[in-house]
Amino acid sequence: MPTAADSASDPTAALPVVHLCAEYWPFARTGGLAEAVRGIATFQAHTGRPTAVVMPFFRSIRERFDDIRPTGIRQSVRVGPRVETGALYEMPVEPGEVRVFFVEHDDYFERGGLYGEGGSDYEDNTRRFGFFCRFVAEILPRIVDGPFVLHAHDWHTALALVYLRTTLGNTPLARRAATVLTAHNAGYQGHFGPEILPDLGLAPSLWDWRYMEWYGKANVLKAGVAFSDMVTTVSPSHARELCTPDGGFGLQEAFTDLGPRLAGVLNGIDQDVWDPTTDPDIPAPFEADDLSGKVACKAWLQEALHLPVDPDLPLFGMVARIVQQKGFDIVLRSEVMGRAPAQFLFVGEGDPGYQDALARFAARHRDRIATRFDFTERREHRMIAGCDALLMPSQYEPCGLTQMRSQRYGTLPVVRRVGGLADTVVDDETGFVFDEYTPEALDEALTRAVARYQDADRWVAMTRTAMAEDFSWPRRVREYDAIYASAAAHAGLTEAG
Repeated sequence: MPTAADSASDPTAALPVVHLCAEYWPFARTGGLAEAVRGIATFQAHTGRPTAVVMPFFRSIRERFDDIRPTGIRQSVRVGPRVETGALYEMPVEPGEVRVFFVEHDDYFERGGLYGEGGSDYEDNTRRFGFFCRFVAEILPRIVDGPFVLHAHDWHTALALVYLRTTLGNTPLARRAATVLTAHNAGYQGHFGPEILPDLGLAPSLWDWRYMEWYGKANVLKAGVAFSDMVTTVSPSHARELCTPDGGFGLQEAFTDLGPRLAGVLNGIDQDVWDPTTDPDIPAPFEADDLSGKVACKAWLQEALHLPVDPDLPLFGMVARIVQQKGFDIVLRSEVMGRAPAQFLFVGEGDPGYQDALARFAARHRDRIATRFDFTERREHRMIAGCDALLMPSQYEPCGLTQMRSQRYGTLPVVRRVGGLADTVVDDETGFVFDEYTPEALDEALTRAVARYQDADRWVAMTRTAMAEDFSWPRRVREYDAIYASAAAHAGLTEAG
């Protein structure tokens, strides 16, 4: 793969890029995907690369953002046996900023959720996102001129790459496009029955183990991988994990076959938004050379949680989707949490069973454990600023953002050595790392963290080391420059198209 320096002199280095995603902050967010795409796109635009984002016009967006305007583009597209009509909207922005477009289709996107409601996915998600992908593929010439990079994110947008390389493969549009797919979480692949091929207007020849067939099911993410010029995931360690039976989610052969066309680029964080010296959402600002504000943030948080305001007790926080992937099954079997001289806070929303179990756990230890099941971004900022340590004992974690934010705020992560956590936390220097996915391994790391907290000088030194880490987006964007150059070369793209 070319280096970033090589790509800077390549004539394709400034190709426009169009990102396709189901989530983009601040418009729609369920997890790290929205912030990751925003980070990539925002800093690409700041380097001068023409950058656009296209996403569905969900009801929640329409209700919260009244300055989004119609572009006048309304088009009917054929999706299998159906002719579907959509309209394109746009958020007004200044020149040089990311252009954000929204695809309107009331039957598909005027709903209460993004992917489902009441804990269940919408039954017609293949049609919803199939329409979105086909509509975008048809109207791309109205968004971008000349050669460009089409960058899809996760399975919801992967079908756009499939349409571009199959149904639309002989069009001028396809000949001037380089394609990139990022698997932010390859555990979500879009598994459906084989009947979706004719329903989406895809050729029967795609029902093949090399393309879409996967153990008798249609696998949308696999199809996107097959028709991408480059595939990325969100950390170098996770790229290696995807090529193994234990970490490939059943697609390890597809990822392995990519060879050098698979790359891991670590996500970043917006260090202007996540800055303890200027953060308007925390009780007191602080910096590495003066941590008195962090002490005040901790006292404020302890009081708000009705926990004893005690600076001598380390306060561990966990802010995450409450699902097994994040490690809640081993958290609930921890023995150290029930007896350690420490306090614990759990913030998030998710699986009702885990939430109930956490609530019962907290009820048995009211003086040391607190829960908050109504997540807000402001609460996340305050928790990260006020805690001494962060829990991320994930079963798997492609990248993770919270461990980067927490280090910026001097809150030392306790993490499992997996995916992006392995790439961003150094054991006993910027946090505490364990290997096995067991409550015993978690307890050993917690015990080390509690003991280290008693050595105030060492803890402060670790805090300052963590706060000095650079997790900024500009470094990552330079890596994407190289990936786009590789994608353009694989597609046979030149500056002239």
